[in-house]
Amino acid sequence: MIKIKLSLREAIIMLVIILAIMGLGVIGLGLSPQVPVLLAITVTIFWAKFKGLSWDDINHGIKDGIDKGIIPIVIFILIGAMISTWIAAGTIPTLMVIGFKAISAQWFLPTVFLVCSLVGAAVGSCFTVVSTVGIAFFGIGVTMNFSPALVAGAVISGGVFGDKCSPLSETNNLAAAVVDTDLFDHMKTILWSTVPAAAISTVAFALLGFGHNHADFAKINTTVAALSQDFHISWVALIPIVLVFVCAGFKMAAIPTMLLNVLVSAIMMFINNPSLGVTKASNIITNGFVAKTSNGEVNLLLSRGGIVSMMPTVALIVLTLSLGGLLVNFGLVSAVMTPLAAHLNSHAKLITASLATCIGINIFVGEQFLSIILPGRSFKETFNNGGLESSALGRTLEDGGTVLNYLVPWGVGGVFLANTLGVPTMSYLPFVFFSLLCPVMSLVSGITGIGLHVADKQVEASV
Repeated sequence: MIKIKLSLREAIIMLVIILAIMGLGVIGLGLSPQVPVLLAITVTIFWAKFKGLSWDDINHGIKDGIDKGIIPIVIFILIGAMISTWIAAGTIPTLMVIGFKAISAQWFLPTVFLVCSLVGAAVGSCFTVVSTVGIAFFGIGVTMNFSPALVAGAVISGGVFGDKCSPLSETNNLAAAVVDTDLFDHMKTILWSTVPAAAISTVAFALLGFGHNHADFAKINTTVAALSQDFHISWVALIPIVLVFVCAGFKMAAIPTMLLNVLVSAIMMFINNPSLGVTKASNIITNGFVAKTSNGEVNLLLSRGGIVSMMPTVALIVLTLSLGGLLVNFGLVSAVMTPLAAHLNSHAKLITASLATCIGINIFVGEQFLSIILPGRSFKETFNNGGLESSALGRTLEDGGTVLNYLVPWGVGGVFLANTLGVPTMSYLPFVFFSLLCPVMSLVSGITGIGLHVADKQVEASV
């Protein structure tokens, strides 16, 4: 970290200015988040120069921030390729047809939540869930006349819950590593938040879907006919999904799993359409699939994916990580968090402050990994001194950091999901019950002590 003479007041003023730039730009003016984040970076850099820092110092901060995002960037690029190849291979259209025939409209929402949870637990990635089976469920729900925002909420809630239940989840592994605890101990600890939040979410989606009798069956039949006419609909088309579960069973990492899946899906594209040609296949992977059915709504739903479609998200990752690197290396974050940690003299205050900090990092920076890393490093010693196990901190990092990034309009998660499903972040936010409930469960635990793991030394001292 670069040493700067910095007061608490100055740090707070700078962070408030950054928040105002992003909030006014994204929410107030409806701008794409890349521009407000770029403006925030510009303001931070000019402030750093005013404080006497060199360009080498500034470059170091940017490089240090971006270094943490190389793997996620590759994953996002591969997700774009997976979406387009899954559509072209008939996987997502087949899921939609099966869903139309098998899922009752009344139980559609809780079914979506639970199925997305299971897939998420297998693959360990909310992003993968939403961009594959999530797209299929979204198409089914819209055709059944459900609110797009409500369907998006069920899909995202299930994806996030599944992610938190998976040992393959990058954020689970990161949070456990940051607080120096065993991965499976960490996953057991967060169940105190995730299970109640999932149970309440299931009931909420069941109530919202109960009595839904507005499904337009003529529209559904027209959609199924269009899908059956223009796509290869068969159980064979589900091979890519089976492959995901197989790779998960062998604990294969995300990148090789996705590369293998794109390869298999591409082969299926050629089998389904021998005249496709390498050039057209390459175009589908690069620029996305373009549906040309007789149904305009189907075309709108299934014209998506491709590596190019991920570039706005990749740009946002680079920018937010750059901003995060500057804020951390210039000491703006620690200048606020260090004095705060010194006044935390109870378990409830520890949990509340760490949750608030994770939420703050999400709002100020918009990057999921940083919302785990920065508060984790800052509060680790404070939690130990306060008599709480490191797993307690890991849980708050997940409840305030990981699960809420999908609800920040300029956050990497929020932007990706909004672009993938075509629903603005602020529209689906009220219906992502799982993410909204997790920090509440964590806060209740901090106040009541239920599910809060106290360090052995404090237990012994109190006997």
